[in-house]
Amino acid sequence: MKTLKSTDELVKLREDILSGKRPSDNSYPAPGRVRIRVHMGTSGIASGALDVYNFLVTELEKRNISGTVIRTGDMGYSFAEPTIEVTRAGEEPVVFGNVDTFRADEIIEKFIKNGELTDGIIPANFRTITI
Repeated sequence: MKTLKSTDELVKLREDILSGKRPSDNSYPAPGRVRIRVHMGTSGIASGALDVYNFLVTELEKRNISGTVIRTGDMGYSFAEPTIEVTRAGEEPVVFGNVDTFRADEIIEKFIKNGELTDGIIPANFRTITI
């Protein structure tokens, strides 16, 4: 998250949050892009997350899909490693579990390109509480 350098920036951030806009801190991909987080804690790496990461980086470039693949730490779904979190522009993130290169290919073709959900989605176990 970027550092606020003035009270004007703080006031603008507050107004954006209260109006329902997402803060511009790069937490969501730009329009037309996708962001994929590959969870690479120790259990993820041991389960093959590095292979999945390398496959996704290569395949997005080959298929001319505009996006970013990011390495992150453990997400807490050790039972379903390797896991990836895919965020399409303007949509909420979706977490997929037990991803190997075959499943990663299916996720690219069905979910990233066409928005079709595939098997292996891990349901959210938390919700944001709005006051």
